[in-house]
Amino acid sequence: MKKTILLFSVLLFAFSYEQQRPVHIFMIGDSTMANKSPEAKPETGWGEVLQLFFSDDVKVSNHARNGRSSKSFIGEGLWQQVVDSLMPGDYVIIQFGHNDQKPDTARHTDPFTSYKANLERYINEARAKGATPVLCTSIIRRKFNEEGKLIDTHGEYPAAVRLVAEEMNVPLLDLQKRTHSLVEELGDEESKTLFMHLGEGEYPNRPKSLKDDTHLRPEGAKVVAAMAVEEMKAANLPVFGFVKE
Repeated sequence: MKKTILLFSVLLFAFSYEQQRPVHIFMIGDSTMANKSPEAKPETGWGEVLQLFFSDDVKVSNHARNGRSSKSFIGEGLWQQVVDSLMPGDYVIIQFGHNDQKPDTARHTDPFTSYKANLERYINEARAKGATPVLCTSIIRRKFNEEGKLIDTHGEYPAAVRLVAEEMNVPLLDLQKRTHSLVEELGDEESKTLFMHLGEGEYPNRPKSLKDDTHLRPEGAKVVAAMAVEEMKAANLPVFGFVKE
């Protein structure tokens, strides 16, 4: 009898915890999404500011890390930490590609073989835990040619993401397409305000001037996060119902 009462109490506690626990959005990806240390500021990952768009019914848990690829995120055990934390009703936003292009063996993947296989693994393992996987294409690097036209630097990786999304019926946040259109519209000069283009002495912890066309300033991070939320709405994700007005 005592064992029965104890078991019932445990189950009741677990049910109560699930009812009170906010929906979690787990984010896995690279430096364009990751939280930044105080020393790195004003560099800001778009995942770092996503919580600003949601009510307290949603908790954004950003596990993105600088320099990681779809391969190294698994190899270092970072993905397993997320899997162990997933509960039914959670979301996993997946954005890799920037570092999958790197030639070193720890990170490099081929777009339509190993990269695609890694994305499929993330999707299957998230679904096995009752979570909803969401794929993202990489945000663009800011690179204009001499004619002032924005050049794509991601090769076939965004196409591979779109293919996996279609084949596995996964919601897609096409941030590569959205950021490309915005940066191209802003043009070479004005688009610098979104990225880490800093003047000498502009920030105390960044005394030297900087021209970084990959990583975002706070303004750019908020713009990209807003795009992601708009894409969530377009994909009819239920979590959009918790977005602040």
